[in-house]
Amino acid sequence: MGSTDEGYRHYPGKNPVTVISDITGHSTCIGEYVQFVQYFRDRYSRLSEIIRGRINARPIESLKRRSFRRGRDGGSEEISIIGMVSDVNSTTNGHKILSLEDPTGSFSVLIRNTDNELFELASRILLDEVIGVTGSVTNDGNLMLVTKLIQPDVPNNVQRRTGSHGKAVLISDVHVGSSQFMEDAWLDFLDFLKGESDSEPMRELAASIRYLVVAGDLVDGIGIYPDQEMELDILDVYAQYRKAAEYFREIPEHIRVIISPGNHDAVRQAEPQPALPESIQADFPQNIIFVGNPALVDLDGVRILIYHGRSIDDLVASIPGVSYQEPAGAVLEMVKRRHLAPTYGSRVSISPEKKDYFVIDPLPEIIHTGHVHTLGVQRYKNILLVNSGTWQAQTEFQKRVNLMPVPARVPIVDLADFDVKILGFD
Repeated sequence: MGSTDEGYRHYPGKNPVTVISDITGHSTCIGEYVQFVQYFRDRYSRLSEIIRGRINARPIESLKRRSFRRGRDGGSEEISIIGMVSDVNSTTNGHKILSLEDPTGSFSVLIRNTDNELFELASRILLDEVIGVTGSVTNDGNLMLVTKLIQPDVPNNVQRRTGSHGKAVLISDVHVGSSQFMEDAWLDFLDFLKGESDSEPMRELAASIRYLVVAGDLVDGIGIYPDQEMELDILDVYAQYRKAAEYFREIPEHIRVIISPGNHDAVRQAEPQPALPESIQADFPQNIIFVGNPALVDLDGVRILIYHGRSIDDLVASIPGVSYQEPAGAVLEMVKRRHLAPTYGSRVSISPEKKDYFVIDPLPEIIHTGHVHTLGVQRYKNILLVNSGTWQAQTEFQKRVNLMPVPARVPIVDLADFDVKILGFD
């Protein structure tokens, strides 16, 4: 184990790793009402602080206590508030009404469909995200007419820190134990990591790899969905992990491996998820570091945020234009909201901890997700977004929902310039 100070875990050596943020060993949730209040207050205070750097906002309570000065045009002065979205509705005329809450109260704001750009933005707003709005309050003091809407987002001038050197391999959704696990492709991948490729360039590439990061679903698990046992080659979850450990023992010792869990793994389903239990970790070699989901880690000077990505399901269902075929587009929506799972109580079961581990702060250089079995790479304001594919061929469930996986494709990131190379092993 690495040493601990200020909550960080340090793993020194030739390929050092620092775990900056991770629920493992820090969960305090027992489901009491007060914990939900603490969770949402932490989210609100951290995200509102980001927005407050761009607008001079007032407490919502102050809107109800005062009459507003009239401008020369007869309209009231423009003011700003920051709130968490508690309700989204449409008027009979097709305008949007959002209910915003802060610790002092709640207030309704109207976004008119006559302002196309503003209305388009409002149409993508999700429940429970934190936004800032600017506008004027109506004469009766009960409604704000919005002229500007601000999400936490990332500053346009965000500076990428100086990169490191060498390469990091990003994979997820291995699904060891599934009858659809693509073992031949996986063994070819292991041969590549061991430097046993036929071509010299591939051997040189393998020699430059310092890190392998796994973003969840190492095994297929048991009882994750109805009749899953019909699609399993290994029917015992611990046997699945023992087989996975066998594979990972073949990875050269100099490659530091970081493994985070997903919804198929043997940890609690509620997120944030802790690292795999020590009884499972014991089967794996010493060069593996187990972290929770999500986890922010520093790979020798490069911050990478690892999140399995279950909330991608929510974003695909809620935001027009976001699709499973372009999963990095869903991650981009997370970045705009500075939150990995904005809507509470949807498909993602979230444990109300004292700290909201889903807030994207500090900003990473790379966000690595998985879950949806498709490959996507995008860049957004100097952040590299990578959704890695899978090592599982199409399942019966995926056939029913018409999801075509992208298996055995491996993104390799150059830590010096964040260039991405994708290798195919199928």
